[in-house]
Amino acid sequence: MDLTRQPPRRPSNAQVAGIVGLARMIDKARGHNAETIGEFKYGDDSGLDVEVLEFINMDAAEFAEAVAELDDEVLGVMALERAQKGQSEIDAFNKEHLTREPQDELHERLLVERIAKYAPDRTDIKTVFASIELDDWGAFRDLDLTSQPPRSPYLRSVFGVAGTARMADKARAVTCGKLGEYRFGADSSQDAAILEFLGIAEDAFRQAAYENPNDDELTEWIAECCEKSAADKSAFSVCRANVGRHPAHPLYHSYHPDIFDASGNYDQMRERLASRRAEIAPERTDVQSFFDLQDLDDELSFGLTDLRRHPPRSPFDLSVGGLACLARMIDKFRAAHGNCLGDYWCGEDSGFDRAVLDFLGIDQEAFAEAIAANSTDAALVAWLGERLSNKSEEDKAQFNQRLLTAGPRNDRQQDFLFNAVSRLDASRTDIESFVALVLLDDKVSFARLKAGV
Repeated sequence: MDLTRQPPRRPSNAQVAGIVGLARMIDKARGHNAETIGEFKYGDDSGLDVEVLEFINMDAAEFAEAVAELDDEVLGVMALERAQKGQSEIDAFNKEHLTREPQDELHERLLVERIAKYAPDRTDIKTVFASIELDDWGAFRDLDLTSQPPRSPYLRSVFGVAGTARMADKARAVTCGKLGEYRFGADSSQDAAILEFLGIAEDAFRQAAYENPNDDELTEWIAECCEKSAADKSAFSVCRANVGRHPAHPLYHSYHPDIFDASGNYDQMRERLASRRAEIAPERTDVQSFFDLQDLDDELSFGLTDLRRHPPRSPFDLSVGGLACLARMIDKFRAAHGNCLGDYWCGEDSGFDRAVLDFLGIDQEAFAEAIAANSTDAALVAWLGERLSNKSEEDKAQFNQRLLTAGPRNDRQQDFLFNAVSRLDASRTDIESFVALVLLDDKVSFARLKAGV
């Protein structure tokens, strides 16, 4: 979970095991594990987490490890088993935290400052939990789509329906007057189709998205208004994700009548896609749907390399200086510069990047500065100068061979490779190198994202 883009769930949220603070701690543990915790604090650094961990008889490291492997439902069962508390003890724990008012000067000051900043007309905000929730909401309620794009339409993190998280971003932007060139609600055929499927009015969704900047809590709100099976959500999402492809799926008529003209003709949608693609990136023949087009348009409009939408270039790509993994490293540094790195590792956190940086004699800080100052591959090659040009073809060939064939050197690395491949595709017993693992991960991860289910 990326807590630089949304807050954790409210501390008062007791959806997991009926224990307040637990859902919030799960979200922070996920952010901690992914190194996307932002300004939030987890575990021993958080007073609330310390109390929740003590209540369920776990430590922060153990809990973070469990969060990496388990979903909310299983985590809730585990927490109750570890806590060994009766319902009366859980009720007492919840009541104490839900009614607790600031006990020291710091928390009293924070409460006053947050009310003054985000809710100067509110007189009912008195508890620590209410203070935290106000701060979360104030920090994430507004989204400026004149300076960044909404999330990918493929993302299904809100109610399991493709396009809904993107629509929520636009709802927050239109509410604060920062929608930019995007369209929301009735002005967007995609949003209109989603709202019709959910059976939710545009203004009701807009207000709910603004009041619930956390995806899970917005999902809970939608679930109270809308009864859709997982199968219905999958069918809708798959069809929407493929609008623009040929031929039209038979289910399109049921879920997306908006894409046909008055005569029931689908050709106009394919023509619109082809026309828009030719306008912004005629060379991108891989763009086959309107979802693909939105992702591409978002990146081009804001000058981003967004690795939440697509993988970086292949480690085998030698187009930059004839060096394996250099083009890939450039993509990752560009993504990191735009806060779009997603689940990738960059610089010193990546074994491949470390090898490239060492070979070129550059530290990651200098390379990051070069990325910010040079927008093209050619400009970066020029900046590298003799650090790259002084490398002989033989030196580069030996480096490439070593990097592209590197495999496990001990039992621990062998276990890591085996387990990683098994999670992606257990049939691929032929994979023996880390580069092959990386390519498989790229392929499977984004195939899962774009499958629509």
